[in-house]
Amino acid sequence: MGVTRSREARNYFDSTQGRAAVFSLRPTFREKKDLAGILLRPKSASWDGLGPKKCLASLPTCPHGGRLRRRWMNQTMAPSGERLIDLCAIWDAGVYLPSAACNRASSGVARKRLNEAEKLSSVREAQLKQLEVTRPRVLGSRERGQVPRMARQPPPPWVHAAFLLCLLSLGGAIEIPMDLTQPPTITKQSVKDHIVDPRDNILIECEAKGNPAPSFHWTRNSRFFNIAKDPRVSMRRRSGTLVIDFRSGGRPEEYEGEYQCFARNKFGTALSNRIRLQVSKSPLWPKENLDPVVVQEGAPLTLQCNPPPGLPSPVIFWMSSSMEPITQDKRVSQGHNGDLYFSNVMLQDMQTDYSCNARFHFTHTIQQKNPFTLKVLTNHPYNDSSLRNHPDMYSARGVAERTPSFMYPQGTTSSQMVLRGMDLLLECIASGVPTPDIAWYKKGGDLPSDKAKFENFNKALRITNVSEEDSGEYFCLASNKMGSIRHTISVRVKAAPYWLDEPKNLILAPGEDGRLVCRANGNPKPTVQWMVNGEPLQSAPPNPNREVAGDTIIFRDTQISSRAVYQCNTSNEHGYLLANAFVSVLDVPPRMLSPRNQLIRVILYNRTRLDCPFFGSPIPTLRWFKNGQGSNLDGGNYHVYENGSLEIKMIRKEDQGIYTCVATNILGKAENQVRLEVKDPTRIYRMPEDQVAKRGTTVQLECRVKHDPSLKLTVSWLKDDEPLYIGNRMKKEDDSLTIFGVAERDQGSYTCVASTELDQDLAKAYLTVLGRPDRPRDLELTDLAERSVRLTWIPGDANNSPITDYVVQFEEDQFQPGVWHDHSKYPGSVNSAVLRLSPYVNYQFRVIAINEVGSSHPSLPSERYRTSGAPPESNPGDVKGEGTRKNNMEITWTPMNATSAFGPNLRYIVKWRRRETREAWNNVTVWGSRYVVGQTPVYVPYEIRVQAENDFGKGPEPESVIGYSGEDYPRAAPTEVKVRVMNSTAISLQWNRVYSDTVQGQLREYRAYYWRESSLLKNLWVSQKRQQASFPGDRLRGVVSRLFPYSNYKLEMVVVNGRGDGPRSETKEFTTPEGVPSAPRRFRVRQPNLETINLEWDHPEHPNGIMIGYTLKYVAFNGTKVGKQIVENFSPNQTKFTVQRTDPVSRYRFTLSARTQVGSGEAVTEESPAPPNEATPTAAYTNNQADIATQGWFIGLMCAIALLVLILLIVCFIKRSRGGKYPVREKKDVPLGPEDPKEEDGSFDYSDEDNKPLQGSQTSLDGTIKQQESDDSLVDYGEGGEGQFNEDGSFIGQYTVKKDKEETEGNESSEATSPVNAIYSLA
Repeated sequence: MGVTRSREARNYFDSTQGRAAVFSLRPTFREKKDLAGILLRPKSASWDGLGPKKCLASLPTCPHGGRLRRRWMNQTMAPSGERLIDLCAIWDAGVYLPSAACNRASSGVARKRLNEAEKLSSVREAQLKQLEVTRPRVLGSRERGQVPRMARQPPPPWVHAAFLLCLLSLGGAIEIPMDLTQPPTITKQSVKDHIVDPRDNILIECEAKGNPAPSFHWTRNSRFFNIAKDPRVSMRRRSGTLVIDFRSGGRPEEYEGEYQCFARNKFGTALSNRIRLQVSKSPLWPKENLDPVVVQEGAPLTLQCNPPPGLPSPVIFWMSSSMEPITQDKRVSQGHNGDLYFSNVMLQDMQTDYSCNARFHFTHTIQQKNPFTLKVLTNHPYNDSSLRNHPDMYSARGVAERTPSFMYPQGTTSSQMVLRGMDLLLECIASGVPTPDIAWYKKGGDLPSDKAKFENFNKALRITNVSEEDSGEYFCLASNKMGSIRHTISVRVKAAPYWLDEPKNLILAPGEDGRLVCRANGNPKPTVQWMVNGEPLQSAPPNPNREVAGDTIIFRDTQISSRAVYQCNTSNEHGYLLANAFVSVLDVPPRMLSPRNQLIRVILYNRTRLDCPFFGSPIPTLRWFKNGQGSNLDGGNYHVYENGSLEIKMIRKEDQGIYTCVATNILGKAENQVRLEVKDPTRIYRMPEDQVAKRGTTVQLECRVKHDPSLKLTVSWLKDDEPLYIGNRMKKEDDSLTIFGVAERDQGSYTCVASTELDQDLAKAYLTVLGRPDRPRDLELTDLAERSVRLTWIPGDANNSPITDYVVQFEEDQFQPGVWHDHSKYPGSVNSAVLRLSPYVNYQFRVIAINEVGSSHPSLPSERYRTSGAPPESNPGDVKGEGTRKNNMEITWTPMNATSAFGPNLRYIVKWRRRETREAWNNVTVWGSRYVVGQTPVYVPYEIRVQAENDFGKGPEPESVIGYSGEDYPRAAPTEVKVRVMNSTAISLQWNRVYSDTVQGQLREYRAYYWRESSLLKNLWVSQKRQQASFPGDRLRGVVSRLFPYSNYKLEMVVVNGRGDGPRSETKEFTTPEGVPSAPRRFRVRQPNLETINLEWDHPEHPNGIMIGYTLKYVAFNGTKVGKQIVENFSPNQTKFTVQRTDPVSRYRFTLSARTQVGSGEAVTEESPAPPNEATPTAAYTNNQADIATQGWFIGLMCAIALLVLILLIVCFIKRSRGGKYPVREKKDVPLGPEDPKEEDGSFDYSDEDNKPLQGSQTSLDGTIKQQESDDSLVDYGEGGEGQFNEDGSFIGQYTVKKDKEETEGNESSEATSPVNAIYSLA
């Protein structure tokens, strides 16, 4: 059995060129369960060339359709010796499928495995179709017209095949456990061209592993380098890394040369690359004096840089001597060689100087060359801005137009060689007037669109990662309106050696066969040289078991003595490749390389792979079992690969369990167990939707997730595929993201990432923010004419809301400098307009863009443009003539602005004469905007003219405007004034108009002055302040309203013009009849117990007549039920009433009004308090109250409060009985005002407000209040201002009585012997 297995393995070695161990000798894994992948720890892999990186890079997507994520160390090892390799984390229906890093599989392996890949892809396609039916997916996209957001397309079959090849070629380099003897393997080394900083110590790296640990030595320039003889050179412990220390002196240049490291133990010797050590150089610029460069305007010019040679080459850039960068465009640009090229020189190029700067990488220094100064000879010495904007600028400046010619490269043809994998840079710089445009073409085909890009204003073509297909002829075409010229560049692609099949470590059992293959390609074809342990194979001791056949070494019936390290060196004139591969002959029983009893958690309905890395020699066989069952797992839903991995094609719940792998060879067996748990997938079932929002609004993006409850869910958000910073304007919740006050920077794609430690789901939406447009830019004036100019601008970004309008504004620097005025408005579809201009204005323009969100910031202003002068074409407007006094007339007008002045020294010719007299015109010249004519008759009409004039002439003849001289007071009063009382608060007036010649001005209104002389109620003081009612225009009647009823009034009429009131008419007297009273004051409803309700009120504020009593109406109600209404009438002196309740549950509604002989006045309504049972919220609350009331502490607290209240009442009673005398200074810290009641002893009476008598009044024996002296008026009843009236003379607004008790609050006590008169006294 062992012999048969050995033969099968030997045959397989032959068919796969010595690489069968890839599938049985697994490298050691240390899995890290995170979303980035798995950390792979290869033991002896040498990773040179493109290898696994290219393999994974060839996969644009994982088999699930998601992108591969790579973290490569670029052929270098991590400090711990671990290589970080990203794994294809397959989120297909949520499963986490870690695939291994993959080396480039040989063509033989690819052919052998293709059938397996096709099988897997067909199963995978069926699985994806089933998933599409059972669970649609959404991936949001900002592209319009995309497929539905949750519809994932299955990948093509070739993706599965490529992925499977990578999967199966895991661990292409053979790994031997470090506890077993093995030859050395180089793990880390410096780059071939090693450039170092001369200011630092030199470090040349060389790390290797092996068992026993290898020793190191070096050669320099192919000769042994004796480290012990040089005190500056040391080697790190347990390493071959050289350290050259210059702290004690020495020159780094002395150590330049070619170094090679040798790592040796008793099983062989491994070699590093030949490392060429060079010291960075940044030489100084040679001193030179540069003469000014004289050049004719329009001629081409090249300013040469010629930087000092540095290592590496410096970065070149041009600046002025003041460190301002040189603006480059298609006319002026820097070439790849560092020179500055002018396709044609213009006069403005003389405004600065030009200095070439070189920045050196290692020393971080910048060296500046002495600056060039230009002297431009020109036919037009003035740099006129109008010519710069001329559509044919060159001809306007007298520059002759020329056909293009090439400045670089010279001639019509050139050639260029480039190495495969490098960047190809082709450059064409042409001169000509106007500046030529450059276009690129490839003869016999198209430019490679995926690799080609244009640089330096289309003057350079860069093709990245050049391959043999990019060779051929390229040509650049330079053209302007005068003609075109072409330059052809022949491109040859050569290649340094690159691997087709890199030799790999070979592990064999005694008696087995194997081979090492070293295949490389290049241009020219590279040669292959074999070495063993660092020596040429030809000089090595003969080995009968070894046969060399060109690029292949074949081993037959290997023995322990065959162990060694072989080197393959392949080289041509452009470079070399060196690879180490050892041959190890071992006899080892099977061993497991992964941790025992691992727990693997996977997602339902997905494919997964259970790895069982093992080692043994001869190659062990591997079998899988589930839950201790005797049958081997292979076939159906299971597939075992030749490397021992078990793939479960679609995980189901019943696949959960314990899996055992058993490795067996002739020396024994080993086994390991893996426990598999199946989890539900994470799903976003409510995804964020694409939204369009205006700036400043609030946006909410939903993201609701279902997941396996045993896994911890994390929901995060990405913006434009980068982690989203949640600022104070954002609020992240479990199922949504809210953005407050959306701004333009919030626009972009938002991805909700719902992830667990096993899987994740994504949903994307795009937020479009409608913002104000960006400002227009690059304003240009063309087509300059005397009265017009064309303004052109470049629109700014519309920020997702189309631009609807453009507003053109202008500013002039003569009349209102710095003030911008609207000139014209244009639709948003244009970016050029012809502007009509006025003469003699120094214009400057700017443009504002408008969309539905708002207006942009104004553009930067254009250059100025001044128009020539002309006589005015219009005259000032709004001409008026009005008198400010009775013997003058002031003529005013609106001055003309800058766009209507048309010339310097704008002035106005003012003319006037009396109307219809045909007298000669009076005239005067004025520079302002007003003129006063004196000694005029009273209110006579004048004809007025105002004409504009400047230094270029007069404006058109103006039209006459009628004005009037000043007014005088009217001479007559209205006659036959008649008064008719309409009701208790209003009267109507009628009068005869006055003659027009007595008005002496413009009749504004007739005005009535009236005042309340007295009240018909005895001894009632009233305000006699005059009120007025206006009747605008020439009217003969009007109405005065808002009068007090039951009062005596007087009235006078006057005529009013613009100067003021005329004489007063004779006084008219009238009396208003009795009216209804106002509402009773302070109507109060109290309920001392459940049987009675007490009502109290005060007398009406305005009786408006003789009070005859009160009417009380009340009704009981309970919810919607209403009882019978009861009416009670009271005498005028009654202000209290008690209602006996018949129903303790119902409430009562009371309505009270006062009566005069005219009728009932305004009523006031109140309701009784709610019964106690309605005031109790809940039974529980009542019980709590009862419980508290029975507590001793509560009873004591209530007693203390009652005692305190009693003491306070006693104190108040004592103070009240003593008259309430308090010193003023104790009561107030401010001085007494004139209205404060004063007494000689400095105290004042403090008494109840309701009983406080009016100041300046005395109480009579019958309780009425007598007025002694007052200047009060009707204004005191209102808000302190004069009354206003409607056109018919009615009073506008309401009056209210002041609360100062100035009229009627004097006496409500028992001092009033006559209740009726006491009521009257309250009016």
